[in-house]
Amino acid sequence: MLQVLDDAAVGRWSAAVVQTLSASRSRLDELNVFPVPDGDTGTNLLLTAEAGRAELTTAAGEPAWTAFARGAVLGARGNSGAILAQLLRGLADGLAGAPRVDGPVLAGALAAAARAAYGAVADPEEGTFLTVARAGADAAVAEVEAGRDALPDVVRAAADGARTALQATPGQLAVLRDAGVVDAGGAGWCLVLDALVGTVTGEVPARPPLAGRPHRHRAAPAPLVGQPPAGPGSEVQYLLADSDEAAVTALQHRLAALGDSLVVVGVDTPGGREWNVHVHVHDVGAAIEAGIEAGRPHRIAVTPLAPVRPPAAAPGVRAVVALACSAGLADLFAAEEGVTVLTAPVDAVVEDEVLAAVLGTGAEQVVLLPNHPEVTAVSARAAERARAEGRDVVVVPTRSAVQGVAALAVADPARRFGDDVIAMAEAAAATRWAEVTVAEHEALTSAGRCSAGDVLGSAEGDVVVIGVDQAAVAAELLDRLLSAGGELTTVVAGDEALGDAVCAHLAAVHPTVEVLRHAGGEGALPLLVGVE
Repeated sequence: MLQVLDDAAVGRWSAAVVQTLSASRSRLDELNVFPVPDGDTGTNLLLTAEAGRAELTTAAGEPAWTAFARGAVLGARGNSGAILAQLLRGLADGLAGAPRVDGPVLAGALAAAARAAYGAVADPEEGTFLTVARAGADAAVAEVEAGRDALPDVVRAAADGARTALQATPGQLAVLRDAGVVDAGGAGWCLVLDALVGTVTGEVPARPPLAGRPHRHRAAPAPLVGQPPAGPGSEVQYLLADSDEAAVTALQHRLAALGDSLVVVGVDTPGGREWNVHVHVHDVGAAIEAGIEAGRPHRIAVTPLAPVRPPAAAPGVRAVVALACSAGLADLFAAEEGVTVLTAPVDAVVEDEVLAAVLGTGAEQVVLLPNHPEVTAVSARAAERARAEGRDVVVVPTRSAVQGVAALAVADPARRFGDDVIAMAEAAAATRWAEVTVAEHEALTSAGRCSAGDVLGSAEGDVVVIGVDQAAVAAELLDRLLSAGGELTTVVAGDEALGDAVCAHLAAVHPTVEVLRHAGGEGALPLLVGVE
């Protein structure tokens, strides 16, 4: 029996963890009902452990605990994987600098790891993975306090304490009790601790096999009509680099307001500190945008938490799906009857979500308005998939939201669908559009070279004005657009003061032009203009 855990023992333990989680993956997946019943807890725990093991086998010149934890954090998958990674990182932090890892040192590290895991979860609940981890740590500490501080005694106490807590989880969480199961993540942690017992003592504890979910009769789901239910949304996970503690704290607050099952775990890497961010949200774009504001998100993964069965197409029913990149534009489109709005930053529009929005209308005939040139291809792919589901979907290639507004203005459900699509496309094509933006970096444009921070005025996608003042650039841009004529100007202002200046200029210089003004809202460009 080992009395001290050295790097070689940690290596054997990591291999045993992967082996036991691999053998139990299907059963753990079956137990998964919390936080959402997506049946992937065992898979996520295994993938996380494999990532830690892979890092450990290739790292050199550092403690095995550190490498194992770093690999797990960077490769963590799902809610359960993120918590496992935090526990391993907490262990590594608790053992950092310890000359020897004996029973008392390990017990203290287990307690520190459990506290860190609770801290990493935005809204911890009892009867979960966290509860089981804390109970195992408490049992280890109690064993040391009772004078039984040999390493074998401590790891056995931790494993037994966790297993006892696991059996009690159905009494703490109603969703587990109703399903007749124990917590899947907690069950996985028990297996991890049993693997540690086997590494230290040479004998894996003889445990009853994990009980599966009872087979129960389930009523067939009722047919869906109209909009699909909100459902559990999507799981968003990414690594965040080039950030700091203050920015990550702000990110946690923002994501907590957007969704749930939030876990944020940080780890030091050779390239600097990185965080693994995991959250369940309905607004995928907002979750990714929050990461962009906090640092540099990469390895972004978006997974629907539960597939929603689309409603059957209602014969003869027509609908429009409009994509919007800001809250104000979303409100503008949503005000129109029969319009479903999908709100997301342009670079975060997901084909599956566009498809879900189209199918979710329940309509047989759907017009899809991408409202940005970079989203047209994604919209076309989603439309093709929707047609395979029996929907008649047509993409009107609107390159700007103001073209989408113009298309909606002429839509008429009383017309034949094909005639209505032609009318909408013609109205969109007849709308000249322009926008005011701020250059993010130096570049060569069609109007000359610009520097970071310069104000750019673009017409139909080409930069035609470069300046330093947004109001001045907007005025010159409008003058150029209206030099070719125009009766109606639609102004979508992301900045209220800029909107005031633009409307004042139009009233003074182009008094015969009718002006419709809208607020762009959060995420909008400084100015978006359409001329008809």
